[in-house]
Amino acid sequence: MVNSFALFGTSADPPTIGHKKILEELSKIYSFTISYVSNNPNKTHIEDISIRSHLLKTLIGDLDNPKILFNQSISSPWSVESIKKCKEIYEFKNLDFVIGSDLIKDIFHWKNFDKITEEVSFFIILREGYPVESNTLKMLETYKVRFKISTIKIPNISSSKFRLNFNYSNLPKSLIDYVKENNLYESTKLVE
Repeated sequence: MVNSFALFGTSADPPTIGHKKILEELSKIYSFTISYVSNNPNKTHIEDISIRSHLLKTLIGDLDNPKILFNQSISSPWSVESIKKCKEIYEFKNLDFVIGSDLIKDIFHWKNFDKITEEVSFFIILREGYPVESNTLKMLETYKVRFKISTIKIPNISSSKFRLNFNYSNLPKSLIDYVKENNLYESTKLVE
């Protein structure tokens, strides 16, 4: 089997059971998955990147899977920079960049989009309510973007939904105490 590698950057504000499921499923597909937390220039983040990266690192540590690596040193608000750092550190030739279907339309406006498409293939994870529409598929083909659409099934939860409903069952168990103890995400409003 040829070695295959995935790069999964996320805002993780906070990491949810959806992030956990994605990481678990990626480890079944790829030789290695490298994950990190970034500041998305198009989002306002609730918690500081240091807290979010601690949460994701804790989640990955608890998964205890040697095929899932956490490396915050490759984090950048710009995907092109994270991809470059990842390739320098790990010397990967073939790298799939994991992205949710909710963000796929945005890639055409990313900084150095043309360089990104030269360096990686996209591995698109379908999110409920965000189908990859035919006009987006046409644009991907027009720009000769290499991509695969995943069959991974993930829970219909996101960090933003968690922040709206404050339901602990949407967090991985390993993160609940830390979120409570540090009163993150206005945890006084959370429900058990």
